[in-house]
Amino acid sequence: MPTTAADVTIRPVEGSRGRRRFIDVPYAFYPGRYPNWIPPLRRDVKATLDPSENAFFEHGDMQLFLAEDASGAAVGRVAGIVNGMHLQTYEDATGFFGFFECVDDYAVAEALLDAATDWLRGQGLERVRGPANPSLNDTAGLLVDGFDREPAILMPYNPPYHEAFLGRYGFERSMTMWAYYVHKKYCQFERLERGAELVKRRTPGLSVRSIDLDRFEEEARTIREIYNDAWAENWGFVPVTEAEFLQLAEEMEQIVEPELVYFVEHEGRPVGFSIALPNINRALRHVDDGRLFHYGLPSGLVTLLLRMTYGVYECRMPLMGIRQAYQGKGLDSLLVLATIQNGPPNGFDACEMSWVLDSNDRLKNHVESIGGVKDKEYAMFETSLSSGE
Repeated sequence: MPTTAADVTIRPVEGSRGRRRFIDVPYAFYPGRYPNWIPPLRRDVKATLDPSENAFFEHGDMQLFLAEDASGAAVGRVAGIVNGMHLQTYEDATGFFGFFECVDDYAVAEALLDAATDWLRGQGLERVRGPANPSLNDTAGLLVDGFDREPAILMPYNPPYHEAFLGRYGFERSMTMWAYYVHKKYCQFERLERGAELVKRRTPGLSVRSIDLDRFEEEARTIREIYNDAWAENWGFVPVTEAEFLQLAEEMEQIVEPELVYFVEHEGRPVGFSIALPNINRALRHVDDGRLFHYGLPSGLVTLLLRMTYGVYECRMPLMGIRQAYQGKGLDSLLVLATIQNGPPNGFDACEMSWVLDSNDRLKNHVESIGGVKDKEYAMFETSLSSGE
């Protein structure tokens, strides 16, 4: 029987106990219902939500909400999010929602979205966009096609009905994003190699090198500098602060493979980069309940390490950037070629390139020309906060 609004209680989350309940929601909901959901590590989610651990809170704010049914059981969650860097960049009075989960009942979704939008309205904001967890530089977007396949590392997964619930509430799609899948068996190596040689002839002095892990922090700062320049004109772009990027780099350092991270240089100066990460979701799916430790024993950690050693044969390229002065010259083809050439010898037979904005026709055409296929569809949604309904 459908829930009514009177049966749903929305509670603002307070303190560490409240955050634990907030974190618990998907671990109680997805198992047994959606086998392709990958449980993230609880410690990572906790760090994301903790103002003392996440550099996002240096400029942003979040209010978490839990939905409870008549028995007091948690049946959903959401966060209202103020992204200070977004507001500084665009001055568009736009807030965000994220960490959205709910049972298959619109009354629950409506109550949660009411809570998040009311809170954002109280912050003086006029529009809301999402989902972002908590920003577009983190896991973001709603899966709208590809539910029968596992998400890659740092990509979202959600039930199919979320899109319908957002539409019913008044959200409209603001951007479509694609995940492309490239497998060595179908990759057009010859075409890519010919294109790379043409790029080098047209712009003499280009070279490609892998990341130097002995200078990891310096290399990370270079990546941030290029990224903030390269993406400045892209939809939804928000500059990454130094603290945010160093935090992200520290997390990535634990899994980064030097054969999957490249710089393209012009006469010795880095002008572009690409990062591909081992798709450790192939290993995380075997870590029970997102816990590395059970009853004081590192059973989850042992499982994760073993599965990462023997079960991860795909990677994901989440980041690529070319300085604006060098865009349109095909330098990205050099980075893609290096990744595809060096992936298989190091145990990576396939790569997901995600996300690719639907508005980026040049990159979509390039990926498709080398044998990439659209594997999953994601979207961002937004609506006005002008009414008090």
